[in-house]
Amino acid sequence: MSQQPNLHGLFERARTLPDADARDRLAQLVGMDDKIKRLSNLLSVLINPAGLQRWLAQHHADGGHLLEAVLRRPPLVVLSGDVGSGKTELAETIGDQVARQENIDITLLPLSLSSRGQGRVGEMTQLVSAAFEHTFNEAAKLKSANGAARGGVILLVDEADALAQSRESDQMHHEDRAGVNAFIRGIDRLSNGKLPVAVVMCTNRLSALDPAVRRRAAEILVFDRPDDAQREEVLHRRLGPVGFRRADIQAIVAATGAQPKRPYGFTYSDLVQRLLPAIVLDAYPTGPIKPARAVELANSILPTPPFKDS
Repeated sequence: MSQQPNLHGLFERARTLPDADARDRLAQLVGMDDKIKRLSNLLSVLINPAGLQRWLAQHHADGGHLLEAVLRRPPLVVLSGDVGSGKTELAETIGDQVARQENIDITLLPLSLSSRGQGRVGEMTQLVSAAFEHTFNEAAKLKSANGAARGGVILLVDEADALAQSRESDQMHHEDRAGVNAFIRGIDRLSNGKLPVAVVMCTNRLSALDPAVRRRAAEILVFDRPDDAQREEVLHRRLGPVGFRRADIQAIVAATGAQPKRPYGFTYSDLVQRLLPAIVLDAYPTGPIKPARAVELANSILPTPPFKDS
């Protein structure tokens, strides 16, 4: 007889939103206003459709068919793009804005990669099924008879291609194929349940996701590396207050962009997690940060190479 999987360790950093940390992290995302608005509105409608129903009644009383077209979609969103492009940071924090907009608590359940198991027969299927079962049960507690959600759940699946890779590959192991089947069944069960829940998947390899998963996505948002204006905004927020002039920042923008021998620039994480700390630590503890030295450091750091989606 197979044992039921232990939920301990299946989710990482489960948290309740809104909270101040998520709000502040979301506010730090630069150049994503359109994506933040689209994702926030989409998740708000998937989790709490009563708000959309009230809006439609006020502005488009005869738009019932429009409402049906929006609400019949599966509660799945895919965030796809290069490494360090901010998709995971957005996925981890967007629930704060949804919670504040809808005036409800959102439970964020980040699925651990341990849900792949260790390759034992049936293990991955059991773990994936258990994760969706737990998500379903948590969301079911928050459904109300009048349609207005008392709360919501977001299941976050980072590195989603590790769990939902395409079954079309001839080299795919039977256990992985069964796990993908369980993943699709989980999405369909959440959809059929009409629960206050959404699944957000992040991947660097959109083409590696199973076609049946991609077809079920209510929306696929694609993330790119920051352009010159976006890099300038990231740098200005941090370096402007310590005395960097616009010309200083623009010199760093040029150094962190595409080059003749390097046809790609820095990612968001290259800027925030590598360059800016390097600038600070280079000056500490002997003296202030110097713009010319910051430019030298920017020229010396190699950005993360693009992830090849093949």
